[in-house]
Amino acid sequence: MQGIDPAATAWLLASTALVLLMTPGLAIFYGGMVRTTGVLNMIMMSFISIPLVTVAWLVLGYTLAFSDGDGFLGNLEHFGMLGIGPSTTHGAVPELLFATFQLTFAIITAALISGAIADRAKFSAWMVFVPIWAIVVYSVIAHWVWGPDGWLAKMGALDYAGGLVVEIASGASALALAIVLGPRIGFKQDAMRPHNLPFVLLGVGLLWFGWFGFNAGSALAANGTAAAIFLNTLVAGCLGMLGWLTVEQVRDGKPTTFGAASGVVAGLVAITPSCGTVNTLGALIVGLLAGVVCSFAVGLKFKLNYDDSLDVVGVHFVGGVVGVVLIGLLATDVMTGGVRGLFYGGGFAQL
Repeated sequence: MQGIDPAATAWLLASTALVLLMTPGLAIFYGGMVRTTGVLNMIMMSFISIPLVTVAWLVLGYTLAFSDGDGFLGNLEHFGMLGIGPSTTHGAVPELLFATFQLTFAIITAALISGAIADRAKFSAWMVFVPIWAIVVYSVIAHWVWGPDGWLAKMGALDYAGGLVVEIASGASALALAIVLGPRIGFKQDAMRPHNLPFVLLGVGLLWFGWFGFNAGSALAANGTAAAIFLNTLVAGCLGMLGWLTVEQVRDGKPTTFGAASGVVAGLVAITPSCGTVNTLGALIVGLLAGVVCSFAVGLKFKLNYDDSLDVVGVHFVGGVVGVVLIGLLATDVMTGGVRGLFYGGGFAQL
């Protein structure tokens, strides 16, 4: 076990548990947002993602994402987790733990997509879709960005905890499914308001709690960087809420409980790719802009005529894009170890 850092391992164990908790949190969040008739189906679509993605990831997903390859896809070296044991390391942590941590990312990413097709997706079809998507889409994009020879990684792309791999990938996939399945009956005519706002707030609370592991755990160490990311995650969620509520107050005359919950998620989504590249001031800006931009973006579905039931596109896709773009403006060399954004004298390289 030589080479394993006990502190880093302990923190990553805790972070892995935190990220896994996000999927039940998402189930409650989505369950509160749908109409009463769709609650159990919506909750189960998130929960079933846990075993389905776990099997797909351990058999094929991990090796495709994190083994050497041609820049676009990994090889089959670790098919079925072959060659990885208790003493195998990834940096200063056991590789088995690293693979499990990354598994929890894949689970929540797949579960996120379900929000776009609420009230009209068959559960049986979802069970077929999830493992295929986890292997064919998620693992490939993860290799591009985080793989040892990923083509985006070689270009110097920064995506600390998954703005592209998690948020944009899930949002784009959600948009595709929403278009293919078509709108719900009553889309644009019925209000389709959340049936249980306490569920929504409880779900957001669990998501926010888990997001600390999602972002700070990505440091793979118990150090100052993890502490800075932890604070950035808190700050962005707060400012996302305030930004969304401000828009509602100005535009609609009153803030709403649902707006507060949505704003938190928007801020957290946007800080995900940039949490390890911006300072506290940058996190304030990222969260605020995400809350404002996403509060308008969720209305695009009515203008462009796609039924994104629970605003996965408006919050996760758009929020992810906001976070990725702001890296190119707000990245500081204190956080990145040398890479700076445009506002810190780094030019247009990251943009």
